Amino acid sequence: MANLEEKMKMILASDWEECCSQDELLNLLSTKSQPIFLDRFEPSGKITLAQGVVKAINVKKMIAAGCQVKVWMADVFAQLNNKLGGDMNKIKVVGKYFVEVFKSLGVNMEDEKFKLLWASEELLPPKEAGSRSDEYWPLVLNIARANTVSGVERCIRRMGLCEHDELNASHIVYTIMQCADIFFLEADICQTSMDQMEVTVLAREYCDKIERKNKPVTLSQHVISALQQGQEKKNDPSSFIFMDDEEADVNVKIKKAYCPPIVVNENPCLEYIRYIIFPWFNEFVVERGEKNGGNKTFISFEELISDYESGRLHPGDLKPALTKAINKILQPVREHFKKDATVRDLLKRVKGYKVTKDPPVEKNPVASDIESLSVDSEDPELSSELLSDGLNQMSIEERKFNTVRSIGEECIKVDELKNLLKMKPEPIAYDGFEPSGRMHVAQGILKAINVNKLTSADCKVKIWVADWFAQLNNKLGGDLCKIQTVGDYFVEIWKALGMKLEEGKVEFLLSSEAINTRSNEYWPLVLDIARKNTLSRIIKCCQIMGRSDKDQLTAAQIFYPCMQCADIFFLKADICQLGMDQRKVNVLAREYCLKIKRKNKPIILSHHMIPGLQQGQEKMSKSDPSSAIYMEDEEESVNMKIQKAHCPPNVVGGNPCLEYIKYIIFPWFSEFRVNRSQNEDNRIYHSFKALSADYESGVVQPDDLKHALSKALNQILQPVRDHFKNDQDAKNLLERVKSYQVTR
Repeated sequence: MANLEEKMKMILASDWEECCSQDELLNLLSTKSQPIFLDRFEPSGKITLAQGVVKAINVKKMIAAGCQVKVWMADVFAQLNNKLGGDMNKIKVVGKYFVEVFKSLGVNMEDEKFKLLWASEELLPPKEAGSRSDEYWPLVLNIARANTVSGVERCIRRMGLCEHDELNASHIVYTIMQCADIFFLEADICQTSMDQMEVTVLAREYCDKIERKNKPVTLSQHVISALQQGQEKKNDPSSFIFMDDEEADVNVKIKKAYCPPIVVNENPCLEYIRYIIFPWFNEFVVERGEKNGGNKTFISFEELISDYESGRLHPGDLKPALTKAINKILQPVREHFKKDATVRDLLKRVKGYKVTKDPPVEKNPVASDIESLSVDSEDPELSSELLSDGLNQMSIEERKFNTVRSIGEECIKVDELKNLLKMKPEPIAYDGFEPSGRMHVAQGILKAINVNKLTSADCKVKIWVADWFAQLNNKLGGDLCKIQTVGDYFVEIWKALGMKLEEGKVEFLLSSEAINTRSNEYWPLVLDIARKNTLSRIIKCCQIMGRSDKDQLTAAQIFYPCMQCADIFFLKADICQLGMDQRKVNVLAREYCLKIKRKNKPIILSHHMIPGLQQGQEKMSKSDPSSAIYMEDEEESVNMKIQKAHCPPNVVGGNPCLEYIKYIIFPWFSEFRVNRSQNEDNRIYHSFKALSADYESGVVQPDDLKHALSKALNQILQPVRDHFKNDQDAKNLLERVKSYQVTR
């Protein structure tokens, strides 16, 4: 067994361009008997000599140095990066071809210290199928939370992952996943090329953020230049030697290669000798006539450079020697692919594939009907009046439509909704919530009203308990246990409110649990949505999280809209019933249908967002207790909050008290009772229109309105209070939720 000094010598003998750092490597080798060495390969087409041979050299050396070698077959990444058009079947064929190349180069894949891992098998199948997807994706999301979009974008630019100015969302996702691989695979040493080293820098920085002492050691190899001056692209067959090249191909390519006499820098032939020939043979043999100096065996690259710079070694002698050495390496590979019919077929298929490189930057569909006049906005009171006054005159079909339509302030699109209700006996309606603190009345009462309407119209309602999303958005400090506790508290409230759960038409789904169970369906969908949308398009959706400044966005907030869009298809939703603040991501889902040529788009029903109680508060804020009524507020607290609420006399627009009445009280009671002061007649309003007219004219004064609103709210909330007082489990649950500090 090699000693410490010998191990260091073996590892560093590969002529790494950079090692970060040798002190850390020495400490690692002295404290861990079998460090884990990670190399990765993205199957994307034919393999260059540098890819194949250098990887084989490194694997053999690392095993000899006592390392456990893990080779990561990054097929999922190739698809995300749109390699081979994103066709996973083709990508897997290329991966199998790579394995055969590795074998033919003498890599013992049966060695107990060698492990080949396919990303698709480790990351996508559910846990029950043997994968570790339940470990990987939370790690990805945590790294995404720890990095800004701007920081990751700089990393992408430096690595050259994008050949144009416009990034796709997949570029952000790809980089974060690549960083996660290092920790997921428990790598102590990461091998990467110099053009990819930024991701290991990201991983080392992440260690600082999570206060992890042992950072991955980075070994970065030189990127070998193309054979012709100024050539860079791998898909130009003349620019590189490929592992399947015939002897004649190699001869022609090296003969035409750029190799100026005496010039050492940026000389591709010398790079091939330094990084491939010397590590493989430990020498370089030049055969030449006596008049040119005779045969010579170089045992070091430095000796070779000395002769070349002085002119003692001419390109005319160096090139034939390089050609011979390369063909000697490749001959076993050629024989392997010729003698085995199955392997030969693999190569034939790979050769037939068209190489693609960057994800296509897709603009918003020109044919999109999303923002057009097809959007139907309607006062929900009109639908409510139809429901209350005209049920006897309506057909069952019309009743269903008006019931469902009354939920949304806006509907995209009405004709599609009518057709859906006509053609599908039990449409699936998707609703969701992000558990992040105490529940206010808009969340509690409105959702109960809307869910009961949907079930009465024969819809099946799937309520997405978005715990992972709350964690992504750093709610409750990203503590998943606290977030899930809040989710349980929400469900208790809806039970107490009378949400009709007993008929089996309402299903609560914990996102982390559902995703882990069907990860093979969910994550490919998320990745495809990221691949098919530009970064700028996804950033537009970040308004759903109340953030828009790119510099302040975390990478997690790029995952968020992609995942929320994926939820719709994952849950097989026909109807998306969410607030107007969630509209943009629902629109994204309809755009995605156009991109994948899916005929049935999800119908969007966006309900009104009730403002905060104080002037100028556009939205209820959980971090500001005075802005909203909470579902477990005591009667005195409700009375006090309503008494202090903004409610200017004679003003209907922008009046939060009137909005509470319009969107909560009328839908709940179908009426609003006002007991007016000064011995005047009490009034019962059956429409908001009549109430707003009296308020605007001064017939109803703010004090009377507020008193009536408080009374109505307390009547709705009393069963909730009783439940949390009389049920000990619910009481304990509420105490825990109240103790949590709200973060955003």
